[in-house]
Amino acid sequence: MIIAAADGSSLSNPGPAGWAWFVDEDRWAAGGWAHGTNNMGELMAVLDLLRQTRDCGEDLKVLCDSQYAINCCTSWRFGWKRRGWRKADGSPVLNIDLVKELDKELTGRAVEFEWVKGHAGHTLNERADDLARAAATAYQLGTPVAHGPGFVTGSAPAVSMPVGPTKRQPEPDLFSADESVVVPRPSGRWPAAEEDAEAAVVALERSLLTDEVLLDHDRFSALLHPDYVAYEPGGSIRTRGSALARAVTLPGAVDLTVLGVDRLAADVLLLRYRLRRGGEETLCSSVWQYDGTSWRRRFHQRTV
Repeated sequence: MIIAAADGSSLSNPGPAGWAWFVDEDRWAAGGWAHGTNNMGELMAVLDLLRQTRDCGEDLKVLCDSQYAINCCTSWRFGWKRRGWRKADGSPVLNIDLVKELDKELTGRAVEFEWVKGHAGHTLNERADDLARAAATAYQLGTPVAHGPGFVTGSAPAVSMPVGPTKRQPEPDLFSADESVVVPRPSGRWPAAEEDAEAAVVALERSLLTDEVLLDHDRFSALLHPDYVAYEPGGSIRTRGSALARAVTLPGAVDLTVLGVDRLAADVLLLRYRLRRGGEETLCSSVWQYDGTSWRRRFHQRTV
């Protein structure tokens, strides 16, 4: 199995940007742009690695410290592609050219992705980070970029790993293949990055205001934490069971205005918003908790 780290860097984000992937000192590559973003670098590093190892005949494991890059490769692209490369809210997908090329390279290929914490002493990740930052710096200074030897078949032995065959990434089902759902890393909790987590809980909160989810018991229950509780205007309290049993359609157009999203802990977000429906306005707050697989609403309160 080939194990490689892929990383991106942008000095001003956007600004001079670089990307790099690293297997060992005989197999690595780097590049960049005079103007780009960190996410562009993250995606390009994975894309170039996939292209250069396409015909090597070995399984590939990609180490990334970017949850954005991993989600693009393993989950979000399926929903985006189904919607004509549009996000769930209809807006265009960022970095679409890179994402489309990644989709082509990943289709039908066994590739494993693993999240690693950045700047935490991981040897391969640190080396890829150094190379990506060096490429970005070269573009900033106008000096030559060290592009590396690339992947030269037979230049070094593949890393031997005491594991079974690499599993193909399963294509998510119709509901889960969306940017609002975060794919967990193989072990431990993996809450999304700040901006991704905020977008996720807002999208999920909006979905709980639609008949499509409220009247689908399986989808509704999947979004509620086992310890879910809600405080309703007038003092009534609903548990998860009563919320599911009393699910009803919501009359009139619903308008949700986000007032703020606060991270209370690594896996807990507080969403505050104003809800307008049928001429009535209420202030709402929801606590969402990441359970290792997805974000689930644990607490909800509405005030008139």
